[in-house]
Amino acid sequence: MTWLEEFAKAVPGPSPDGIDWDRIGGLLRTSCFSDLDTVPQNPVYHGEGDAGTHTRMVCRELVGAGGFGALAPSQKTALFLAALLHDIGKVRTTREDQGTVVSLHHASAGARLAREFLWRDCGLCGDPEALAFRENVCALVRYHMLPVRLLEQEDPERKARLVSAAGRLAAGFSWSLLCRLAEADVRGRTADDTEECLDQVRLAGMLAQEAGCLSGPYPFPDGFTARAYLSGRNVPPDQPLYDGTWGEVILLSGLPGTGKDTWISACRPDLPSVSLDEIRKRNRIGPDDSQGAVVQLAREQAREYLRKKQPFIWNATDLTRETRQKLVSLFENYGAAVRIVYLETSWENRTARNAGRREAVPESAVAGMLGRTVPPLPDEARTVDWICV
Repeated sequence: MTWLEEFAKAVPGPSPDGIDWDRIGGLLRTSCFSDLDTVPQNPVYHGEGDAGTHTRMVCRELVGAGGFGALAPSQKTALFLAALLHDIGKVRTTREDQGTVVSLHHASAGARLAREFLWRDCGLCGDPEALAFRENVCALVRYHMLPVRLLEQEDPERKARLVSAAGRLAAGFSWSLLCRLAEADVRGRTADDTEECLDQVRLAGMLAQEAGCLSGPYPFPDGFTARAYLSGRNVPPDQPLYDGTWGEVILLSGLPGTGKDTWISACRPDLPSVSLDEIRKRNRIGPDDSQGAVVQLAREQAREYLRKKQPFIWNATDLTRETRQKLVSLFENYGAAVRIVYLETSWENRTARNAGRREAVPESAVAGMLGRTVPPLPDEARTVDWICV
């Protein structure tokens, strides 16, 4: 029986009294979950005390809420797991600032910690369904505070549609589930602003519904229009735009040993590629040397293809959104349509492939890369694919 199958059996029925905390603790064998009981919280917003107490209150509120029992099994499992993990980022981010307990950016930190735990310790990787489920949970953790704050955004409607786009790849993620988690998060604490925050969650749900993205991603007419709108351009989201791109540039993303070279050979052997590994070999630049020259040479090679309007593949790890967006901007500025292909395999397969490479990346370094890895989301490029190999 897989870890996910075991966890699904631990998801309680509609009664909050049915939560088996000992069983849950055994399944969530990560220090970030067990340490929540030691994490203090600001008493103004969390009069109940530590983050562990708050997490248990949130789970009881979620399970006891109307309609939880009627959800599809996969939705209940993802929501309950997200509720358990929604504040694990506080373990790493909580500190005291001028006498006040703060946990800045704990949601994004929590999403990364959840991904690392579910991927490496629970085996939720290398399989399309496992990957989609894991990223659904991570998206819920990442955005669990947004419904309370959506109306504070500069463009709430655009933000709602942007966040909903995650559901195109992280199957099951939606504003509907996100608002359920946010409501449980608000009710599962002791504070004076509970009713005000609940009103904000309800308004966020109404706005998402009016924006056409409450139950799933907004239905853009095509990828080019979606990319234009989600990147911030002032264009109507429901009208197809003229597509003036000349061809496609493929940007690969994935941990070392995932099989990027193999994918190129099997799927796009017709395209030239810009490989950072090959540039290192040709110029005898070691992994411990400064990589600035490698990146500079790679970008110049890419510009040569772009000037010729030659489709090509950028072959590197590109594990973070920030790294990918710099490259996507470069390619799009030359008029290319960008497709990001994210590749993932099981941890065991990746380890074996990496060990078989002529210049294997140290596993300690790969572990650090995993902690920084964020799979690309649909708003990052015209086309984004997740492929398990």
